[in-house]
Order: sequence, then structure tokens, then C-alpha cells
Amino acid sequence: MRSVVIVVIALIAGVLLTLAIGDKRFQIGGGSAIAPTGSGVLTHAGAEAAPASSLDDSTDATTSSDWPRSGPSPEQVLYAQPRMVRDTLRRLTPRVSGTPNLYVLALAGDGGEDVFANEVEYASRLFAQRFGSTTHTVILENNPGSLSTRPLANWTNLDAMLEGLADVMHPEQDILLLYITTHGDEDHNLLIDMDPLPLDQIGAADLAGILRKHGFKWKVVVVNACYSGGFIPPLRGAGTLVLTSARADRSSFGCGSASDITYFGKAWLVDGLNRTPDFVDAFQQAKHEIDAWERKDQLTASEPQLSVGPGIAAQLALWRNGVTPGPAVSFKPATVEKAQIAAQ
Repeated sequence: MRSVVIVVIALIAGVLLTLAIGDKRFQIGGGSAIAPTGSGVLTHAGAEAAPASSLDDSTDATTSSDWPRSGPSPEQVLYAQPRMVRDTLRRLTPRVSGTPNLYVLALAGDGGEDVFANEVEYASRLFAQRFGSTTHTVILENNPGSLSTRPLANWTNLDAMLEGLADVMHPEQDILLLYITTHGDEDHNLLIDMDPLPLDQIGAADLAGILRKHGFKWKVVVVNACYSGGFIPPLRGAGTLVLTSARADRSSFGCGSASDITYFGKAWLVDGLNRTPDFVDAFQQAKHEIDAWERKDQLTASEPQLSVGPGIAAQLALWRNGVTPGPAVSFKPATVEKAQIAAQ
């Protein structure tokens, strides 16, 4: 998937260079952003990607409809990424020795809708506040409101963050939990988008390869996206729990600009994990909730899926033995929380 994207970007660059030679108005760093045409293919049920609109002379040359008018430019954001990843890893809470620790990496892939950022921000708070000092969290997020505060959710940062976590985790004891929320397509690709940045998409085989590269013995992978059941075959294996929000051939629900959190995020994170620290028990509860919501809304059942590899259930039980769950953590959209903080 990544090589295909690189080839496409190279072809586009060649076309732009040709146009630049024939048009003196084209200036490097000062020309209009080139917007894709047509409607998006990668859609979470209930959210239809809007076609890109034409840019007129009054449009800021370095921004897209999702890019904030104030704040860093796209180039500044890209160059800041290595530092932001390092800073995020430096802020990890200290590992507790003598017991399995849980390291949570929450990734929000689509910067065009706040629902995904809301979900990973909440996941980070939930795990840190409810499950105590043996739980450590980091976030990769595509969202116009966090370009200066969160590293981007892209292939390179995911790879770098996993490498950094592997360096601090105990290889025989600690557990990685990777939570991904974004749109997905029928070919089992995840939408990784912060327009106008040229970010590589991540397919099921790509994600499996990235994780395999870092060799985590114990891991939980949660993929909350349409058609996410297609991620189970390449990810399943010993020491691995895989949870997905839908079957390989089904949509999942609850995203869109009018939504604060997805069905799966609400059912598994907010409801399930506030009742129990057992990820599988929370998943089974979430399945029943989601099924009831879908029947009420007359939607085709998403049928969330799971795969429990040998050994992972026992290792998660060892982690839970060292955890005294705190009180339930209430959900608030991240955009509301930021507004409240700014008003203080």
C-alpha cells in the first residue's frame, strides 16, 4: 500500500513541476494547494466523504478545508513530527517493576471528523485514570485542533512510537494495546488523512507488518472501522487479542460530523471498560449493546469480531491482578473539554 502511494505522489509531483514551468504564477511554498476531486471511497457508515471544492483566488494557498487558519503551516507540522514523537515518549509515566504493565497507543486516523479525536482522547484518560500506575498512554491524532500538541497519526509516527515503546517495555511481561479508530474500506484499508498532507494509508497486511517488525510478545489490537474484521487474519496469533468493530464485510456505525463517539467506542470504552477491566468481557457486553442499538435504528448488524490467541488471556489476567480499578470515567467530547479549559 505504501509503495503505491509513493508512486502516485511522484507522478503528481511530476505533473505539478510541468505546470510550474509553464506558469510563472506557480511558486514553491506559495502556490495553491491541489485538492483531490471526486468523492472519497473510505467511509465509515453514516459519513459520506464530500467532494473537494475548487480553490479560488481568496483561498489560503497553504490550507485545505480541514486545516486551521491560524497555527502552524503544513510544512511546519511535518518537520515537527520527530520532536513531537520524542517528547511524547519522554512524558510516559514510569514503569512499575515486578508486574506486567499495559502500554496504550491510541490512534485517530481521519482528521476530517472530531469523533475520532474524541475517542482517542477519552481512551487515554480512561486507561490512565481508571487502571492506575501500571497503565501508560500515548496518542497519535489527526485533527485540526491538535496539530501543535499531538503527533500526527501516520505510518512513520506509528512505527517510531512503537519502537519507542518497545525500548521501555519489559519484553516478557508488558502488554501493548493499540487502539485505532478511523474510516475503513471494503479492501481493509484504514483512512489516514490530515488534508493537505500526503499521508500513506495503512492496510491490514501493512499493520501486521509494522507490528511484526517490533516483536511485541503480548499485544491487544483494537480496530474500530468499517470492514475491520478483515484485519483479524493477518493479525491473529499467539499472544495476541484482536477486537474489531465489524465483520470483514460489514459497516460499523456512529461516526460523522454530528457524532461525538462511535457505537463501538461508546459500547466498549465508555460502557464496557467502566464496568470491568476485562477486555473480552467488556467486548461481549459491547456486542449486545451495539446489536440493540442497530436493531432499534434498523441498521444492518455490524457484528463485531474477536480473536484470542494462545497465552494472551492469562497475561492480561496477570496485569489485572495488579490493578485496582478506579471510579468510572465520564465521557466528554475533546472539543468541549478544550473549550472549558480555555475558558478557565
